[in-house]
Amino acid sequence: MRISRRELVKMGLAAGTALSTASAARAQAAPTAARTVRMVKTGGLRVFDPIFSAALITADHGAAIYDTLFSLDSRLMPQPQMVGKWGVSDDKKTYTFELRDGLGWHDGSPVTAADCVASIRRWGQVAPGGQLLMELAKDISKKDDKTFTITLKERLGLLSDILATVSTPCLFIMREKEATRPVTEQVTANIGSGPFKFNEALAKPGASFTYDRNDQYVPRSEAPDGLAGGKIVKVDRVIWDNIADEQTAIAALQSGEIDYFEQPSIDLLPMIESDPNLVLQVLDKAGEDMYLRINFLQKPFDDVKARQALLHLIDQEPILQAAFGNPKYFKTVTSIFGNGTLYSNDENTGWYKKGGDPEKAKQLFKEAGYAGEKVVILQPTNLPTFSNASQILAAALQKIGVNAELAPSDWGGIVARRANKGPVENGGWSLFITSDSDFVFGDPVGQVTLAANGDKGWYGWPTNDEYEALRAQWADVGTLEERKALARKMQRIWWDFVGDLRLGQFFSPVARRKTLTGLIGMPTIVPMWNMQKV
Repeated sequence: MRISRRELVKMGLAAGTALSTASAARAQAAPTAARTVRMVKTGGLRVFDPIFSAALITADHGAAIYDTLFSLDSRLMPQPQMVGKWGVSDDKKTYTFELRDGLGWHDGSPVTAADCVASIRRWGQVAPGGQLLMELAKDISKKDDKTFTITLKERLGLLSDILATVSTPCLFIMREKEATRPVTEQVTANIGSGPFKFNEALAKPGASFTYDRNDQYVPRSEAPDGLAGGKIVKVDRVIWDNIADEQTAIAALQSGEIDYFEQPSIDLLPMIESDPNLVLQVLDKAGEDMYLRINFLQKPFDDVKARQALLHLIDQEPILQAAFGNPKYFKTVTSIFGNGTLYSNDENTGWYKKGGDPEKAKQLFKEAGYAGEKVVILQPTNLPTFSNASQILAAALQKIGVNAELAPSDWGGIVARRANKGPVENGGWSLFITSDSDFVFGDPVGQVTLAANGDKGWYGWPTNDEYEALRAQWADVGTLEERKALARKMQRIWWDFVGDLRLGQFFSPVARRKTLTGLIGMPTIVPMWNMQKV
């Protein structure tokens, strides 16, 4: 579905409740440059609801203005965040959570257990881990204003891990009146309880968005540790500038007009490294896995043979070379569980061949009954990594006679369009490329792209009941070795029905000025607390 410029502006301007006249006046009084951080993020922020969208930039927006019940520490273990005390019954089926003191919404009202219950229920409709929780839940209800319970039909030892997931959509807690909105409709009021407030008065859709320090936020007493511990904000304001042209963004970074540029192209890294005022920093040490999502609902990829053709057509190395240039920044990957997780394996990967097998791919398209249908590849022109990879993919398809066509737009346009389930003639799509942290592929319960549950699933809507039956067993498996065996079974089936394709692993550094310090490196989320300018 295409979104007009007028609709985008309306959506952006509606992205929060109106400030009072006095508040707006205060918002216009800009903090000093030393207390303001300017960032250029990957893609453009168009969807503000982090439950409605799994886009990483929307998750970063969510992490700024909302809070979570649990968060992952630097060892990737779940720790209480909004929760003060919690316990579990002797039969391990009833969990009781008590909110910590000092939690308040940006509008001045207190956070309540009812807000948490409504937020869990909304998130549970779309996130794979949440869907599992809702299937096993006998009851989720508030006990009093600060306490709620989750009662299960059967044990779920991974409950705190599920609540702390960094696989988007993450469980951000919203006010009850927003959390009761249908999950198919976007929340438009950016009122959270997190360490930053969204500055509605300074919102300039397409140009910049502003976040101000929440003076009323009470951080936990523990030191910051990954995404857990005290979320201490050390600046007064953070501005996300939308600069689509890379050269312009780098020039702004060099001159000090901005402090942070999220994903510079590999060919620009030597220039950045040579500047004594700039630093390259890999925040996600696990790296990211690039992958290709396939639309199961439309021709030709509603046929498994056409999807299998892609397995044989794709040659990861040229795609990685075009996207990242220097081999020290990338690796091939053939496991649906990534390269570096406990469950990475080589089951059913015989299709992988350096150089690919174009003739085999051509034969499989023929067996699928391919009749020249247009294949539309969504191409994010403001993300060179994915844009270059999309061009290589289109050329490979065209070479074997597939009517492949690029649909260029910025990333925000792709985030909007990929929700369209219709045919390409009605604004739909066939293929698009994106990425996630390698770490999250070790979590088939929480990672949206590892589900094959059709209409309930993520964009592409893959369906396979046999695979889903195995995925449903994940939370019940007791030992690491049993999970590894289960992972092999799941991967065997995945590569038979081809839920999506891996295109390789890469390690992409951010570029920042040396004066910007304290950035927290974690998978998926780039938090804005703890950073400061010196």
